[in-house]
Amino acid sequence: MAKTITVSATVHAPIAKVWEAWNKPEHIVQWAFASDDWEAPAAENDLKVGGRFKTTMAAKDKSAMFDLTGTYTAIREHELIEYTMDGEDARKVSTTFKQNGDTTDISTTFDMENENSVEMQRGGWQAILNNFKKHAESI
Repeated sequence: MAKTITVSATVHAPIAKVWEAWNKPEHIVQWAFASDDWEAPAAENDLKVGGRFKTTMAAKDKSAMFDLTGTYTAIREHELIEYTMDGEDARKVSTTFKQNGDTTDISTTFDMENENSVEMQRGGWQAILNNFKKHAESI
């Protein structure tokens, strides 16, 4: 069984707005990166079980670029998104959404990879989630 890491945030926005910002490509490109020197120049998302997604993440100085891709394995609107990332290790990711009055709690649990430290992985995923929170609260 893979070891997992969980990151979370509370977004000051209603769940319908949060769901849209999380899933629509025009929003994904605004938040899907971990630091200000990176960007997400392209995103595709077919949000259904068996559907695929692709988010391109790139260093703004053009020194690095990669595509994060995978296949959705479970979707419950406004509640849950699960997917398996492409690659040799086929890591699993699960994100839950819970409305809490005027806010939405988001929690993402993901299988660790073996290349980077726990701290680096947690920090990177939390930074992306923090970018999402900032974006969702600004629209």
